[in-house]
Amino acid sequence: MASKLDGPRLAPRGRAPRQLVVFLHGYGADGNDLIAIGQQWRTLLPDALFVAPHAPQICVASAGRQWFALDLRSEEELWRGVNQAAPPLDAFLAAELARHGLGPERLALIGFSQGAMLALHIGLRRRVAAIVSYSGMLAGPGHLARAANTPGSPILLVHGDRDDLIPAEALFVSAEELAKAGIACQWHLSVGIGHGIDAGGLMHGGLFLAQSFGAKQAPGFAGNG
Repeated sequence: MASKLDGPRLAPRGRAPRQLVVFLHGYGADGNDLIAIGQQWRTLLPDALFVAPHAPQICVASAGRQWFALDLRSEEELWRGVNQAAPPLDAFLAAELARHGLGPERLALIGFSQGAMLALHIGLRRRVAAIVSYSGMLAGPGHLARAANTPGSPILLVHGDRDDLIPAEALFVSAEELAKAGIACQWHLSVGIGHGIDAGGLMHGGLFLAQSFGAKQAPGFAGNG
């Protein structure tokens, strides 16, 4: 069945894509909110196709879109939400990879806030090259032991230390839960940043992806901190 999701795209200039980088936007936004990051990462990832699908649901709280109804107070609702949102996104990812003749090792998932929850959920249950979570958290950490993905997929967690929507503590809780499940991750804490992404976080994310796709580690890139 063809995927019904779609959104803005940035293709590599004058060449066929060798990597697929998919942005998953936050609650109340849409794909246009993150696609500009692809412009900033083009130098680091000149062979990447950047795609930012719009979530399928109209947001109940704004004029934007949502991947699922969001209730940060209920772990059960978050777990139900990511599981409901996963199948159409999985279909979209499979269709995009097939369209461009790419294997799963050429796919990276980048999520912000609610999109980061979904990126972690899906990326931990299928083969991907990398996962980057901005201002996100794990949904259903108690289910990690049953995740189908091997612990080999690189994961980067990025969070602002002044985030008043999803507190920075979520980064450390997520890292701890991943470690309990035998899944390694790297993290970066953006000082003085709220619920958003700063230039340092973007640079860490781009360098992390380039390294995950096999490029030589760029000068000045540090794993944690």
